[in-house]
Amino acid sequence: MLLVVLVPFFGSLALPLIGHFSIRLRNYLSLVMVLCSLIFSALLLPVVLSNQTVSFSPGLDMGFLGKDSIIFRADSLAVFMGMVSSLIGSIIVFYSFGYISHYDNQNEYYLMVVLFLGSMMGLVFSSNLIFLYLFWEVSAICSWRLIGFFREKDHVIKADKALLVTFGGALFMLIGFIMIYMQYGTFDMTRIKHGASISNEAVLLIMCGILSKSSTLPFHTWLPDAGVAPSPVTSLLHAAILVKIGVYVFARLFFVTFSLESVWHHVIPVIAAVSALVSAGAAIIETDIKRIIAYSTISQIGFIFLGLSCGSSLGVAGGLLYILMHGLAKGGLFLCAGIVEQNTKTKDITKLGGLITAMPVTAITFIACSFSIMGIPPFGGFFCKYMVIGGTVEAGQTWMAFVFILGAIMTMIYLLRLFISVFMGNVKTQPSKEGSSTMLISVSTLAFLSLAAGLLVYYPSALIQNILKGVTG
Repeated sequence: MLLVVLVPFFGSLALPLIGHFSIRLRNYLSLVMVLCSLIFSALLLPVVLSNQTVSFSPGLDMGFLGKDSIIFRADSLAVFMGMVSSLIGSIIVFYSFGYISHYDNQNEYYLMVVLFLGSMMGLVFSSNLIFLYLFWEVSAICSWRLIGFFREKDHVIKADKALLVTFGGALFMLIGFIMIYMQYGTFDMTRIKHGASISNEAVLLIMCGILSKSSTLPFHTWLPDAGVAPSPVTSLLHAAILVKIGVYVFARLFFVTFSLESVWHHVIPVIAAVSALVSAGAAIIETDIKRIIAYSTISQIGFIFLGLSCGSSLGVAGGLLYILMHGLAKGGLFLCAGIVEQNTKTKDITKLGGLITAMPVTAITFIACSFSIMGIPPFGGFFCKYMVIGGTVEAGQTWMAFVFILGAIMTMIYLLRLFISVFMGNVKTQPSKEGSSTMLISVSTLAFLSLAAGLLVYYPSALIQNILKGVTG
């Protein structure tokens, strides 16, 4: 468990130095560090499937935080999130070998990407609210540098915007954590009985941090602007780590640890519904390929929040499964968009068309990942979307289910519009080539996994049922 966190978090610091001597070694070590998180997370799987947990504390005295304040703990939810993030992160790093190879600032890029993943692993396995907050903020700093990677003035402004929105929300969340400490006398979630109650004021403050990080209305505007970053970075933000941090912390706090008052089971789905519909509408009229996919992310995050907050076990299972299925498919869409942008020099879909003849692999993988996001069977997205909407009906919120069915229809509209505009019709911009071999392997892998996760949905579902069983006893 320690290696899951420590290898990428501290190993990333050596990458700039190694890059001065060998670019290839730096690249390979970056991938190895991320793969270590995946492998060691997978090694924890048999333990958590047997309803056991793994905990570690060095016993250091951290003042008011307590003697055992540094606590890493692996349970089913932590291992699930660790595996999902490190799997997609590994594919993104491999894709970067081809995409980033001709840009400046490569040493900083690999440092920030691997540190980004390390902060996610630290957050996932932390049982102390203060250390969860610290890793949360490290991820914000990494995303800030990565969004402004190209150093253009407009890009830096948008990176600053992302930092300010997520950092501001995190400060409110920190106040909420302090309120929990004042109520229970500890920041250690393992010392708080499952189902404990907290004040609505604390929930509201914590939700400000969660919604800002997850780019949910009304804190959503920074995420489409983050499309100025390199495509592997936008894939990392949308699919693997950044926006998933918010939904993970929501599940960790308000499903595993605390209980929400009934009013929140109605308020949060309403916020999710408004966010899903508004962003889907924006995606329908947008013409920038990466902004369309970004608005899609905001919309799909609404489905995850709906599942996790509706109060039904089926909905919660669907929301957790949605994290995996959305990560695989949305990662593929952004990486495909990167191939299109890099080889046509434009992100404007009105200037694109007919690319399927010159970029058949990219086109096929793009539509495969789109099918999963739309919820077309047998792709993985179908099962989680069905479970979320079914769980909403089970919870007695039938009207909300119809709202999200409308959101699903809008998803189909904007993704089909995007595919037809870019890959079908007359050729408007002739690309010089298809993507590099590492880029094509990466997007093909994500498209294959999006299909395989649907065909073999029993296996991720078994882990999610283990999470539910561990919480409910």
